[in-house]
Amino acid sequence: MGEIEGTYRVLQTPGSRLGVQKTTGVSTLEPGQNLSTAMTSSPAKTHERDLPIKIQMLDNTVEVLDIESKNYGQTLLTEVYKHLNLIESDYFGIEFQNIQSYWIWLEPMKPVIKQVRRPKTTMLRLAVKFFPPDPGQLQEEYTRYLFALQIKRDLAEERLTCSDNTAALLVSHLLQSEIGDFDESEDREHLKTNQYLPNQERIEGKILEFHRKHVGQTPAESDFQVLEIARKLEMYGIRFHLASDREGTRINLAVSHMGVLVFQGNTKINTFNWSKVRKLSFKRKRFLIKLHPEGPYQDTLEFLLGSRDECKNFWKICVEYHTFFRLFDQPKPKAKAVFFTRGSSFRYSGRTQKQLVDYIKDSGMKKTPYERRHSKVRASTRASNTDMPKQSVPFTEGLRTPGSPASAAAPFHSVHSSSTPTPVLPIFAETSPSSLDPRTPYTRIPEKNTAAPAEEVGRKLMQQPGSPMLQGLPVDHPQLSSLMLKSPLGLNPVFQVNLNTAGQGSSPLLSPVLSDAGSAKIEEDDEMKRKRYPTDKAYFIAKEILATERTYLKDLEVITVWFRSAVIKENAMPEGLMTLLFSNIDPIYEFHRGFLKEIEQRLSLWEGKTNAHMKGDYQRIGDVMLRNMRTLKEFTSYLQKHDEVLTELEKATKRLKKLEMVYKEFELQKVCYLPLNTFLLKPIQRLMHYKLILGRLCKHYTAEHRDFADCRNALKEVTEMTSQLQHSLIRLENFQKLTELQHDLIGIDNLTAPGREFIREGCLYKLTKKGLQQRMFFLFSDMLLYTSKGVTGTNQFKIHGHLPLHGMLVEESENEWAVPHCFTIYSAQKTIVVAASTHLEMEKWMEDLNMAIEMAKKSTEKSDMLLENSVYNRSNRSSDEVSLEQESEDDIHSSRSSLDRQSHHRANTTMHVCWYRNTSVSMTDHSVAVENQLSGYLLRKFKNSNGWQKLWVVFTNFCLFFYKTHQDDYPLASLPLLGYAVSSPVEADGIQKDYVFKLQFKSHVYFFRAESKYTFERWMEVIKRATSSPARSSLLLPKDEKDSHTD
Repeated sequence: MGEIEGTYRVLQTPGSRLGVQKTTGVSTLEPGQNLSTAMTSSPAKTHERDLPIKIQMLDNTVEVLDIESKNYGQTLLTEVYKHLNLIESDYFGIEFQNIQSYWIWLEPMKPVIKQVRRPKTTMLRLAVKFFPPDPGQLQEEYTRYLFALQIKRDLAEERLTCSDNTAALLVSHLLQSEIGDFDESEDREHLKTNQYLPNQERIEGKILEFHRKHVGQTPAESDFQVLEIARKLEMYGIRFHLASDREGTRINLAVSHMGVLVFQGNTKINTFNWSKVRKLSFKRKRFLIKLHPEGPYQDTLEFLLGSRDECKNFWKICVEYHTFFRLFDQPKPKAKAVFFTRGSSFRYSGRTQKQLVDYIKDSGMKKTPYERRHSKVRASTRASNTDMPKQSVPFTEGLRTPGSPASAAAPFHSVHSSSTPTPVLPIFAETSPSSLDPRTPYTRIPEKNTAAPAEEVGRKLMQQPGSPMLQGLPVDHPQLSSLMLKSPLGLNPVFQVNLNTAGQGSSPLLSPVLSDAGSAKIEEDDEMKRKRYPTDKAYFIAKEILATERTYLKDLEVITVWFRSAVIKENAMPEGLMTLLFSNIDPIYEFHRGFLKEIEQRLSLWEGKTNAHMKGDYQRIGDVMLRNMRTLKEFTSYLQKHDEVLTELEKATKRLKKLEMVYKEFELQKVCYLPLNTFLLKPIQRLMHYKLILGRLCKHYTAEHRDFADCRNALKEVTEMTSQLQHSLIRLENFQKLTELQHDLIGIDNLTAPGREFIREGCLYKLTKKGLQQRMFFLFSDMLLYTSKGVTGTNQFKIHGHLPLHGMLVEESENEWAVPHCFTIYSAQKTIVVAASTHLEMEKWMEDLNMAIEMAKKSTEKSDMLLENSVYNRSNRSSDEVSLEQESEDDIHSSRSSLDRQSHHRANTTMHVCWYRNTSVSMTDHSVAVENQLSGYLLRKFKNSNGWQKLWVVFTNFCLFFYKTHQDDYPLASLPLLGYAVSSPVEADGIQKDYVFKLQFKSHVYFFRAESKYTFERWMEVIKRATSSPARSSLLLPKDEKDSHTD
């Protein structure tokens, strides 16, 4: 690869692994220097202030600052921060445009004249450089005000792209901050003279409608709401750098607190988490990311930028972001080379976020007033630690950062030994009160008597959002879970809960959570949570809508983002099929993206601090549901085409070997955690979920409740859609199951024959000459197949026999054979004796077999002809004579499909779980499982562990899937629940917490803790219903019988 021009090795930090020796990075400072001494000792031959620098502030006013011609960038930064009396200065920087019109950050450790080509005529501007994932991490009200101005600038410059509704809501809060309570004529006049958005006249009505709801909201509260809404947007804090990948595809690179991001247009397609990155480097125009080796994937990725300067600029930004958010301390000086140097010596030279938060916490800084430019509302005179809007991250919320596995990266790290306190660095320049002009805009006005004593302020700051609350916990504390080896706590989006001014700062990952004195605080925290949040059942139902909608959107991305990328990369799908597939699912995906944002905003307002008489406006969800269900009706035509999409995709997969290979290889990826075609059914299944959840809301509300009418009308709308699609869904679910089995069974060609319906699959023991042998049985509407599991890398099942249902007879024969739970199957070809694992399993099989036989008698089609064409005649031997060893040898040579060349196969499909758990699943069970899906944050505890671990849990397809956060693209682990029993803990379990349920299979025991009584009951309900459902297949029942059956 040749000599690398610039490299940055991502060091072993607490973000990568806890318990190792702490390394804090590399700096270009001399040993013993800090920034202040470096600036004062910098050579300057003249002391004339001969260089006027024009700087545009965040409110668009322009200040002129005089500096010496050879001053370093840090001098200019210090002057600006002094001018503003800005305490949390490290979040900010000064940027300017180079000759190519790209925005460049001013470097502190280089002279200004060496960076800015024409400093006297160039307009520099103050901007937010580091965007934390949560505004609760900003300690100062003044800092939040400046962040809100940055959001305002990004909206005007079209950097922060969002839906019209979101843009209108943001502008309405900015209006509230600047001109106060709603007055229509004043609002319209103000919007005429102030351009917040391009073409804002188009949504002026929405802006006024939202502003009307903010009556009584203070400027500080408005700023906080702006940041709360903005941080949930995918483009929050994103600055694009144009690039292309190895194939020449145009992409955008960006960097955030969690890693390097890759966008295609405005859609994020990949995230490289800091914890996975080993080294960042660049050579000329090529930007290189070296990852830690993981499986068969390449460990070095290469991107091509427009020029060497652009490449180096992006590399520098990545270095700074990694250091600021991931390291504990300021980087240490880098020793100078004696003879020669290789590569760039650039390193981040400021304070890390951890140091900055500690500095604010420990210094007890006085919170002085400041002036708001443009604001007609009285200037704030309250301390930020008392005026800060109550920010809390709900139990099921987590910090909203752009989602991927990378969301595991912690913004900063606060888990370290209390015996080695972090040194507090001096602020760049302290400001004396006499040096400040109280008439200057942005200037804080010092007040000597308004602040609390330093100890009290420090104590209050410890209780604010963003304060690290785990200072007293050593790195090697036994309570730290295995997950923390990969992602430390601090304010990690996975684990932060309810950090607010009431004194909550604990993380549920640790149990007990220790305060500085070492006392357990979790009970107190639980009590505070109950007092703080809405307790109405409707609130928790709304949160369930939000949680399941997040999972649903991630499921759609498996098709719209991941699978699309896979087929485009290999050019494996015909253009016509591409159009058919994505033109049907893309509009649905885009609609639900907007819908999700609306739900998030409503829940944020429902939970947030608002005026008491206004709060009721947000404490409902029916209006949001009604509006979106009416819009969703327009997409019914797309949903009705899903039958055609599924059929054409299956046909093309059989016809085109390249597509078949891509399809099967994609199913082996972590992101495809269910069979691929399952995701195509999600849009119709989601309608069924809306119907069920709206039904619960209507049942909860009284007829007089103001949200009842909207919920009832929304239920009518969605019921109308589901009635049109019900039969289509039954047909699609059957077709999906048949195609899934087609991929997993060796020895049958045409399992998806017209008229064939899947009824039951499961494990039975077949009596052979060698005794009882484990077999996997599959019952369809026209035949019964039995198979054994091969020992090949594919984990597929090989068919050993097929029995047509026409003329079949089933009898219980436990007494005849002296085998428990035994029954005999008589068919025209042969007679077989099988045994189930339990009496209940035997009853299920016999009932479904007898029902299927009756249905086959009425059918005019005979399955014999079909079977002769579809099943291979692989051997003349009786299947009774085939031993397991012979089966394994046969399996090795039985199929040469592309999947056989894979090294592994999905092991959590119902087929494999039934095999290992000696149980069975019917089509009714699948239908009930579809209706009983759930998502949300739970605390998990193992039987012999003390700690509770907070995880995002998705229950679908009879399985719990565990994620660190709801933004992750693939699960960390899964737990198939077939065979598990769900119950409440008994006294012997020693669980003293509320809302805990227990899952047990033999000696495997797990405890899960929910946030509320409603959530606890919902998890118990869905798991019970999905894992202990009835025996008979819904496909063999009329619709009205099915409804009563599953209820």
